[in-house]
Amino acid sequence: MKIETRQAIDPRHAKTLDTGGLRSEFLMEGLFLPGEISLVYSHYDRLIVGGAVPAGGELVLDSAKETGTPAFLDRREAVVVNVGTAGSVRTGSGTFDLGNRDMLYVGLGDGPLTFSGEGARFYILSAPAHRRFDTRLVTIDAAKRVDLGAAETSNDRSIFQFVHPDVMESCQIVVGMTTLHNGSVWNTMPAHLHDRRSEAYLYFDLPQEARVFHMMGDPAETRHLVVKNEDAVLSPPWSIHCGAGTASYTFIWAMAGDNVDYRDVDMVAMSDLK
Repeated sequence: MKIETRQAIDPRHAKTLDTGGLRSEFLMEGLFLPGEISLVYSHYDRLIVGGAVPAGGELVLDSAKETGTPAFLDRREAVVVNVGTAGSVRTGSGTFDLGNRDMLYVGLGDGPLTFSGEGARFYILSAPAHRRFDTRLVTIDAAKRVDLGAAETSNDRSIFQFVHPDVMESCQIVVGMTTLHNGSVWNTMPAHLHDRRSEAYLYFDLPQEARVFHMMGDPAETRHLVVKNEDAVLSPPWSIHCGAGTASYTFIWAMAGDNVDYRDVDMVAMSDLK
């Protein structure tokens, strides 16, 4: 297992960074390596983002020095999403089978996590927790679906809410998935901020040669990251987060912070973006 630590960067520092600097601070590449668990520990709301690819064997996530606790989930909750083919995750309370796009919420203290599956590709998210909720599997069919946008504005999309107040309880982590329909490329536009929560994006189901231009930064000082399939992005509370792709794609969004109110956002008018 490998873990990388990312420090929090304030907006004044961020706008001085060149392309390489922005990518090293906010872009997360190489999360899905066969036979490995790869994690990024972020100082934005102590989010942990990563991947596990068992490749036919078993991988165990039991402890990490960065959490400062004997076991990984002693003071944390986690969400595991399968972006590959069928696999399973064993927790302290049982074994759960995940198909493609299914999500498993793992409650405080319910570790270790054991990953298995020949073609499974597990995306891992974790945030600090103060209260235990039961570990629960939410399949793609059980998620709450919300259809938004239109083909005319190139943002016809379906939002699937998994770990979300309308579906289940969690301490502070909120996780869902957005799929862009054929011919649509824009996500989360008009843009917004949520100063009370940090966010992480994982882009996947993107053709090999396609790219997404992920927009970030202060609304009056916007920047962008060019991302490929299975790249993830850290989004600070002060930054917008939206994007446009050269082809349709899917992304997983995850938030942690002061509340779990999905609608607690500060909208940014298109006329204010620069």
